[in-house]
Amino acid sequence: MTSATSLMTTASVTTLMTIVCHRTNDNTGATSLMTATNDTSLMTTTSVTSLMTTTNDTTLINTTNASTLMTITNYTSLMTITSVTTLMTITSATTLVTITGATSLMTITGVTTLMTTTSATTLITITNDTSLMTTTAASAGTAVLGLRAVQSRHSEGPVPPLERGHRGDIAGSGSSSPRENGQGVGRPALSRSKVRESRDCRSAAASNESSEQRKRPAAGRDRGELGCAAPREPWAGRRENGSSAAARTLLLAGSTNQAPISIPGTAARPGELWDAVVLTAADAAQAGAFRAQLEEKRRRGQLPRGVRYLVCADPPGPRIGNGGSTLHALQCLEEQYGDQWTSFTVLLIHSGGCSQRLPNASALGKIFTALPLGHPVYQMLELKLAMYLDFPRHMKPGVLVTCSDDIELYSTAATETITFDKPGFTALAHPSELAVGTTHGVFVLDPSSLSGEGVLQYGSCHRFLHKPDLQTMQQSGAVCVRGAGPQPSSPGSHRGSECVYTDSVFYMDHGTARQLLLFYKQMGTLGCEIDAYGDFLQALGPGATPDYTRNTSNVSKEGSGLVAVRQQLYSLLQGTALNVIVLNNSQFYHIGTTQEYLLHFTAESKLSFELGLQPVAFSIFPDRAKSSDQLSIMQSILEPGCVVGPGSVVEYSRIGPGVSVGKGCIVSGSCINFSVDIPSNCFLSSVSVKITDQVEFVTMVFGVGDDLKRSVKLLSEIHSLQFFGASLPECLDLWSIEASDQLFSEDTRLGLWTARIFPVCSTLSESVRLSLSMLNSVQHRSAFKLSGFQLLSVEEMLAYKDVEDMLKFRKQIYDEICLQRQKEKSDYRINST
Repeated sequence: MTSATSLMTTASVTTLMTIVCHRTNDNTGATSLMTATNDTSLMTTTSVTSLMTTTNDTTLINTTNASTLMTITNYTSLMTITSVTTLMTITSATTLVTITGATSLMTITGVTTLMTTTSATTLITITNDTSLMTTTAASAGTAVLGLRAVQSRHSEGPVPPLERGHRGDIAGSGSSSPRENGQGVGRPALSRSKVRESRDCRSAAASNESSEQRKRPAAGRDRGELGCAAPREPWAGRRENGSSAAARTLLLAGSTNQAPISIPGTAARPGELWDAVVLTAADAAQAGAFRAQLEEKRRRGQLPRGVRYLVCADPPGPRIGNGGSTLHALQCLEEQYGDQWTSFTVLLIHSGGCSQRLPNASALGKIFTALPLGHPVYQMLELKLAMYLDFPRHMKPGVLVTCSDDIELYSTAATETITFDKPGFTALAHPSELAVGTTHGVFVLDPSSLSGEGVLQYGSCHRFLHKPDLQTMQQSGAVCVRGAGPQPSSPGSHRGSECVYTDSVFYMDHGTARQLLLFYKQMGTLGCEIDAYGDFLQALGPGATPDYTRNTSNVSKEGSGLVAVRQQLYSLLQGTALNVIVLNNSQFYHIGTTQEYLLHFTAESKLSFELGLQPVAFSIFPDRAKSSDQLSIMQSILEPGCVVGPGSVVEYSRIGPGVSVGKGCIVSGSCINFSVDIPSNCFLSSVSVKITDQVEFVTMVFGVGDDLKRSVKLLSEIHSLQFFGASLPECLDLWSIEASDQLFSEDTRLGLWTARIFPVCSTLSESVRLSLSMLNSVQHRSAFKLSGFQLLSVEEMLAYKDVEDMLKFRKQIYDEICLQRQKEKSDYRINST
């Protein structure tokens, strides 16, 4: 068909076309069902019950230079297709398909290649569809559509409730018994779901007409609008056939369409998803904050259905470290699910702690740290679920242990699979610089045990070193030649070609987990902090010795009986295997400090490149053209007239006109509705608190390089504490605050974390204004009296935090951004008609 003005117009047709084994005049199979060139409109249909049913066609449609391929309205089913080798090949279509009100767009079975498109300005525009696509056995990989410019996520319409038996449980460690509706029997397919200034900013400008008038990145650099961007090589769990764990984040958070999609390409079967995802919390208050955020994610459809979510608060009393949290979480699993947990695959994410090195994550948890990616923004939890998406299907019952502030990206060949099926412990190993090894765990590998070639190898660990010095790594045989796999380096090797294999994630089979649980029960309570990596893994392997049990040089606070507990753990675990999965093409990233946070989110870092992080993610920022791309704006509203300097991060905030944010700043959870210059390298984070029954606000302010973990024991030593370049006593003099024992919320830890220096205010913006005035007085050495204000330390801010109010502020920003985007879409439709 050539140069047809209108190829076909149909109305009220029950079945438009049914084709089975179409043949040409010589009765041979049709090579091409339809070829059309230069037609103005290929097909227009209205109220068609079934548009097309076709079976066993080699090529369904081949079209070139069609201005509009199809315009379809109110059809029940667009296509049902079986065993088509190539569904469509399309070049230079301005608009491929425009569809409104589709109940089901496509049902496809056995398609080798679903769609190949080139230079399409708009690939698909879809409104109000119940199910976008259901596919079965598509050999193109898990991410069936390699489309990176589809935006149909979250912002339109209410999220329907999850069905009984399909919703993810969100439980506390001491909550009710397991449900009686078939837990553990089978899991459904993964859902496509992967306002305020208080008193003064809450009523701010829902009518704000401005929006993010940002230019779309050039093709090939589109920043992850369908979940994570398709990762650049070589990381992100990428298989060489294009199947990528990070890219499959799109499966974990998606549109308001709740129809499940397949992973990979088929309905999810038992064993494809985690049986339980466990978050540890430092205390009951933090656990409550985690449950509130999990429930909000579940309500929005942002979590996989059919997975149990359990939050375990550490027991009251002395801190027990992430090793103690691991043991306690095992006990919580048994208490919550009884013997059923013995058949579970469990993802255990260490999420507790006060995050002193990244305090904008202190109140609501590092696992809920926002990432500059997605619409709405993803958080670390979604990325963790995406990175480990393939693991449960290749794992025997057991527990995978990870931390909430690290990211592991890796590449494997198409035929390689990461499998956790051996007894004992199994750990991932990454090639790293020798300097990195001094702050991580290091494996002394047994080269003779290695199997496999290329980027993925399996082997065993002779000995595990915890934060060793360079000499220890060399003497232990941990240093390898980079690029040659885990082969020991020779004395003449060039230092630049050397590496060590460092730790990240480890797995323990159920038998080993059971051993540790019995040990914890026998201990009763722990009076010290134990490390899940240092104190578990150092006991493993044939080369392990008990020498480490007495070495407390890497311990920040030696609790009661630490050496004795270590020795008991060594006796328990001695002789247990430490298997290692060597990922030769991988990278470990840590985002646990303000410096790492700014580096990875605002600079041209490798992580930013691999994940396709966005300068502006799910935000309203009309003046973006006046700012550098080297910034990160996440779920925030920035009004015309404000400026954000390069290298700065703004998250969950509302910034008014006349605000200038300097270079290298972090602004979190704040409302700034007054003109102010925020100095460069400033950390600013607001917290809602409820000391009595009234919601109030406190804003912490520091330099991004200030050491909040540092503390001294005597008042005479506080001159060594630095606040934005000045000694703490200097600052206290400027603020008219007396240096006394009452200044600190802890008698034995005198530091910036425990110093009562931040005023409590009745409004969020006033809290920000006062804290910035404190900072200004230090910068210019001018007096600013804080006497007469109720003052809190950061430690007390977290103790009094009001999670509900903080989440309410975030939701107001979320809702306003959604409304603005809906208005933009509506305006676009009106203008395009």
